[in-house]
Amino acid sequence: MRVSRVRRQLFGTSHWSFLFGEIAIYSFAVLAVTGLFLMMFFDPDMSRVTYDGGYAPLRGVQVSAAFDSAMRISFEVTGGLFIRQVHHWAALIFAGAVMLQLLRMFLTGAFRRPRHTQWMIWVTLLVLAMAAGETGKILPDDLLSGGSLWLIDSIVLSIPVVGTYLHQLLFGGAFPGEDIVPRLYWVHVLVLPLLVAGLLVVRARLVRRHGHTRFPGAVAGRPSARTLVAGATVGVLVMLGALFQITPIWLYGPANPAQTAAGAVPDWYMGFIDGALRLMPAWEVTVFGHTLSLVVLVPGLVVPGAFFTVLALYPLIEERVTLYRTRRDLRGRPMTKARMARARTRHDVLDRPRATPVRTGLAAAGVTFYGLLWASAANDQIAHVFHLSLESVTNAFRVAVVLGPFVAFVITRRLCLGLQARDRGVAGHGVETGVIVRTPEGGYHETHRFDEARAIESTAS
Repeated sequence: MRVSRVRRQLFGTSHWSFLFGEIAIYSFAVLAVTGLFLMMFFDPDMSRVTYDGGYAPLRGVQVSAAFDSAMRISFEVTGGLFIRQVHHWAALIFAGAVMLQLLRMFLTGAFRRPRHTQWMIWVTLLVLAMAAGETGKILPDDLLSGGSLWLIDSIVLSIPVVGTYLHQLLFGGAFPGEDIVPRLYWVHVLVLPLLVAGLLVVRARLVRRHGHTRFPGAVAGRPSARTLVAGATVGVLVMLGALFQITPIWLYGPANPAQTAAGAVPDWYMGFIDGALRLMPAWEVTVFGHTLSLVVLVPGLVVPGAFFTVLALYPLIEERVTLYRTRRDLRGRPMTKARMARARTRHDVLDRPRATPVRTGLAAAGVTFYGLLWASAANDQIAHVFHLSLESVTNAFRVAVVLGPFVAFVITRRLCLGLQARDRGVAGHGVETGVIVRTPEGGYHETHRFDEARAIESTAS
């Protein structure tokens, strides 16, 4: 009890999961500061130059000016490599914090009225984080980024009707061309940061207007230890940038359309697309004389598009389903559309995940689906490490992607129902203390404590 009171005084909130949004904001601040530093030294030019910098194994090799400037930042600019690595780690942490914030909002029902717009903002931030991370990865023009560029080229060309025109607009000619890095540079350093910053400002204004959500029995409040959270976030990013190597472009070498790095995988938040591409069968269909390559179109566009569309619209779907499932009021009278609209109230108190078994089961199914696609991006490495055939590993992942979400939904829903039954039992009979008391009549019974029982009952309500 004393620990929880101190925690509320320190953070102004009732649960540590409320800090995911703060971590995302401070990670973006680190991204902005380190990005401004890198802008002063990076040259987004695809013209060919001869490398003569501080890394001896690549001297005399023809590289792009972009790769040459990235190498100079890493080996010749004071603190350049450290800033590059902090920038990359901050991008990974930012995407992870946004994902965890969305998961927390989904499990607790924090997306309900009047916070539909805030949910949409966080979903959009996740998409922008992925886009910013992928465009930033391409800018150094190394061999690993060349693989990501090839994937974008394949996905764009698989789009029916307009794919060729989009390819021309994006690449300006034959792949890879000399326009893609300069164009993505301005998207990465100007368009995407402004969009993210604008959405964060709008989200802050909405929080001030609608207030903060809270768990049952807790006091709504904003995290008051902002300086502590900011210092911890920046400190962890500095430690990661200083101690853990990431994106060693000098080991990859310059980009070459005819080569790819063995065992190359994208950043973790893009792994589900790579896994979907590996699992998709080689299907093609012909429509009106035009061949559609489903092997790229479905995993590259349809799967992520459907996933994010359902994710963005879920609050409206749940609200509509809930309203139409309760068409009668407390007196048993049918509710008209007008009365159903008036029944839409604001929700400031969050749900415990166990209190909404279906929603929690859907969250488990979504996480399972994403995780299996993410794990399948390493199907070749799994087959190599465990001495299995690549085909058997791929087929196993195909079956798991289809059945795994359903199994996760059923198990999670049953667990939530079981926890609800246990809470009702504790609320009705109290908590066993292990103390045996003898009655005046000579009988024996165990005493029960009801303070925890009352807390559980108030939380469940």
